[in-house]
Amino acid sequence: MSASLKFREDGTFKILQFTDMHLGDGKEEERERDEKTADLVSGIIAAEKPDLVVLTGDMIWSDGVADPKASFRRAIAPVVESGVPWAAVFGNHDAEAGVTREELLAIQQEDEKCLSEAGPHDINGIGNFMLKVGNANGTKDEAALYFFDSGINAPEPIGGYAWIHPDQIQWYTGQSRQLTAQNGGPVRSLAFFHIPIPEYDAAWRGEQVTGTREENVECPKVNTGLFGAMVQSGDVVGTFAGHDHDNDYCGTLHGIRLCYGRVTGYNCYGKLPRGARVIRLEEGKREFETWIVQEDQVTG
Repeated sequence: MSASLKFREDGTFKILQFTDMHLGDGKEEERERDEKTADLVSGIIAAEKPDLVVLTGDMIWSDGVADPKASFRRAIAPVVESGVPWAAVFGNHDAEAGVTREELLAIQQEDEKCLSEAGPHDINGIGNFMLKVGNANGTKDEAALYFFDSGINAPEPIGGYAWIHPDQIQWYTGQSRQLTAQNGGPVRSLAFFHIPIPEYDAAWRGEQVTGTREENVECPKVNTGLFGAMVQSGDVVGTFAGHDHDNDYCGTLHGIRLCYGRVTGYNCYGKLPRGARVIRLEEGKREFETWIVQEDQVTG
């Protein structure tokens, strides 16, 4: 984890978000689809030349898989081979069975370009961490990137998917206050997690809506207030999730742009062409640009 992040000399910083790669067991019937996913990831990285790659969960299937660690190594191999700094959050399928988040994180951290961290041990989840991005001159924090573990399933009486817990939100607000104090004001920030927060539903009816919604927002049934904390902190300008393979839209709600990535893997459901989301920041600008790059644009 020796890589440091900073804007380019031209004042830009580009992030590539891959999500829901869903590599399987390596069985013959899945191998072709998984190889196609790996080729797509390699091709998009080569074409876009990002400063950072972010994986927003469900890199693999783990339930019913004989060797999920081997699957995970195959999933991250194109990113590792690219030599680009990268970070990841876990989805609900990565450590569903047969492997732990701690074991998968250890595999990530074998690569010196991986910036993923376990995060505080006294809060929920593995992989709650923050990365700073310096300006081109290295004289100040130009941006901050927050990563959250959104869990797997909610407790049985409630059902549905897990939520980002209050102690994780408290961790975020503490980090945000510290950065704000150090920099004389809020530092423009982005947030990454796998399972969308409930406000993604309202974002579809919000402002500046772009993209596709072909399925319901599969968010937790309990709203723990992460979005409200971000609004009050005044630093987060965009959030990026995965999980819902047939959604890739962005919508602005109370000044924050809530975005889905584009499903990347071929070994899972979804009617959208496979691809990735590109996020482009510029020094001195609170806003960001974002767009989808998909399979037919890189593989011909």
